[in-house]
Amino acid sequence: MSDKFFSEISETLSSARSVEDLTRPLLSLLEAVTELEATYLTCIDQDLGVQKVLFSYNTKTMTIPEGLVVPWEGTLCKRALDEGKYYTDDVPTLWGDCDAAKALGIQTYVSTPVRLNDGTLFGTLCAAGSERKPLTPKGEQTLRLFSSLIGLHVEREQLLKNLQSVNSALEAHSFTDVLTGLPNRRFLLKEMGRLFAEAEATGQTVLIAFIDLDGFKAINDSHGHEVGDVFLIEVGKRLSDGLRAGDVLARFGGDEFIVTGLGPAGETAGQAAAKALCDRLAPLLTGNYLLRGVTLHYSGASFGPTAADPRLLDVDAALRKADAAMYEVKRERKALGV
Repeated sequence: MSDKFFSEISETLSSARSVEDLTRPLLSLLEAVTELEATYLTCIDQDLGVQKVLFSYNTKTMTIPEGLVVPWEGTLCKRALDEGKYYTDDVPTLWGDCDAAKALGIQTYVSTPVRLNDGTLFGTLCAAGSERKPLTPKGEQTLRLFSSLIGLHVEREQLLKNLQSVNSALEAHSFTDVLTGLPNRRFLLKEMGRLFAEAEATGQTVLIAFIDLDGFKAINDSHGHEVGDVFLIEVGKRLSDGLRAGDVLARFGGDEFIVTGLGPAGETAGQAAAKALCDRLAPLLTGNYLLRGVTLHYSGASFGPTAADPRLLDVDAALRKADAAMYEVKRERKALGV
C-alpha cells in the first residue's frame, strides 16, 4: 500500500470525532481499492433481527440507501457470516434466491464483520458491484483494516457516551436533595447565578420566597424523625404544585426551602410580585398531613418575600435579605400566636 494511502488514513483517524467522521472517508478509499461501486457500513440488532445501513458511498448506478432497514435473516451479510464466504464475484449463482441482491443487480460482493473487543458483532463493512471484479490481496487487507479501525472507533464512541451518561447521573445526584428529591442548595445557587445574569440582561428582578417550617422541631420531638422526614417530603410536593413555569424550588437545608424565579422590573413591582408569590404558596402548606398513620394539623410556615435587582445585589446578599424578611414574618406570626 502506498504512502499516500496511509497518509489519507492517518489524516482521517486524526480528524475523526465520530464514527461517521471516520467511516465516510474510509468508504471512499474502499471504493477506490476494490473498484466496486457501492461501499457501506451496517449495524445489526440481533435482538430485533434487523440490519441497518448506517453510511454508504455510491458511484455509477448502484445505490445502497442510507437508513435502509431489512430483516437480518437472509441478507447477503448474514449468509456470508454463516458460510464463512466473504467474497464472491458470482452472487446470482451462489445466492440467487436473495431478492435484495437481484433487485440491486449485485454481481460481486465482499464483506467483513465489524466486531468490538469482546467479540460482539456490531455490523458489517461491505462492498458490492454490478460487474465481476476480483478481490485483490490489497483489497482484502484494506477491508479488514478498515473494519478494525471502525470497530475501535465504535467502542471509543460508546465508551464516551457511557462516561457522559455516568457524569450526567453523578451531576444530577450532586444537585439533588436525597430526602425530598428536590434540587439542593448547590443546584439552587447555580440556578440563581443564571437567573441573576438573565435578569440583569433583561432589566428584570429575581423573586425569592425564603420558607422556614415553623414548629418543625416540635414535629420531630413529638412524632420522631421518620415522621419529620415524611413531612418534609410532603412539603416539597405541595410547594411544587404552586410553581409557575420557570420557577425553581429547592431544599436549602434542614427545614428551609426556597422558591425563586424572574420578576418584573422595578423595586415596587418586584416586591409586590414577591409577596404575591409567597401569598400563593403559603396556603398550600397549611392543613392536615397524614404521615405514617399520624394525622398532623399544620398551621403554616414563615415566608420571606424579596425582589432582588441584580445590579444592586448579588446572590448571597439577596438570600440574606430574603432570610431577614422571613425572620420578620416569623416574629409577627409568633406575636400573633400562630
